[in-house]
Amino acid sequence: MPTNASVTMPLRVSRMSLQMLIDQSWDWLLGHYLQIVIAGAAGTALIMVMIGIRVLGTRLCRRRDVVTHWPVTIGRVFVATRFWFMIAFAAKLVDGYADPPPLLAQTVGVLFTIASALQGALWVREFILGIVENCAGGEDPGSLGSAVGIVRLLVTVAIFTIAFVLILDNLGVNVTGLVAGLGIGGIAIGLAAKGIFDDLFSALSIIFDRPFQRGEVIKWDKTVGTVEEIGLKTTRIRATTGEEVVISNTNLLNKELHNLARLSRRRSEFTLHLIYHTPSAVLARVPDLVKKVIEAQEHCHLVQCGIVDLSGPSIDVQVQFDVMSRSANEAFQTKHAIALGILASLEKEGIEFAGPDGKSISLPAVQPPPGAAGGPPLETED
Repeated sequence: MPTNASVTMPLRVSRMSLQMLIDQSWDWLLGHYLQIVIAGAAGTALIMVMIGIRVLGTRLCRRRDVVTHWPVTIGRVFVATRFWFMIAFAAKLVDGYADPPPLLAQTVGVLFTIASALQGALWVREFILGIVENCAGGEDPGSLGSAVGIVRLLVTVAIFTIAFVLILDNLGVNVTGLVAGLGIGGIAIGLAAKGIFDDLFSALSIIFDRPFQRGEVIKWDKTVGTVEEIGLKTTRIRATTGEEVVISNTNLLNKELHNLARLSRRRSEFTLHLIYHTPSAVLARVPDLVKKVIEAQEHCHLVQCGIVDLSGPSIDVQVQFDVMSRSANEAFQTKHAIALGILASLEKEGIEFAGPDGKSISLPAVQPPPGAAGGPPLETED
């Protein structure tokens, strides 16, 4: 018998509490119906105001003529307001005027605590994600690949974990051990996954600093290619030679990186090796000849042209010019055309190129006959 009594006692208490709540609520409805109607009207008005604020947030999110991202970000926060929070918030504000019974007031308080923590987590999440996506390129976060998705997941997990702990703490649960366990677990995970977190923070640096985006051509170390995907740990680049190059985000930012998609011009240079017996008066005309050839090409500008070295077996004339184009192929074709033009101009002026030994490597226009001066030797029969 004592055993049965001890087993059924919690059920009796639960039924008694439920019956007490029903009885108190019924008596409260009969005795305070006027206050309940007024409180209900006030609560409905509050809900309508919050719905209006959410509609305003929707309109802010659709605006395209804003100068900064803040109206859109605030609009996202307003849109994240849930209807269940509106009900809980309105009920908590008017329950004092309606004078509900203690059990009902306690129930409203518990529901409001849970709803407030979850709604606050949603607001903070949308605010942070709005800032992150703006730093990632406004409304096109896909330009940075899956890294933004990873950040969204981490922010969601972190914020709702904090909200869960706050709910337990406000409900009277001792969360000291839980917080300590989460802290120790976080330290252990951080030490075990140090490399992954290094690459994650490098991905965040790419998101906020934006040294490059997906689809842009970059040069890193000896690799030149197009960025195809920016992930949590690695960035994938399609090299100009065709293969896919996978580089960790940490290594990618630890070395000098060239973004070839954001240049406004491409500089090219080459050196002309001329023979030493070229007259100085002829050499003085070389820069003008080169400038005429370069400026004959579209979108080209001569930077400098002149003698840079007299210590070797030849007179070295350096030519530098800019091609005002982002296209590497256009710059290459322009350089080829300029080289042909310079060769034709120097040939027309009779200026000869020097070989490695300093002697002329230019062939005469007409080959002398065999046996003549400068011509091939005569063939003799044995």
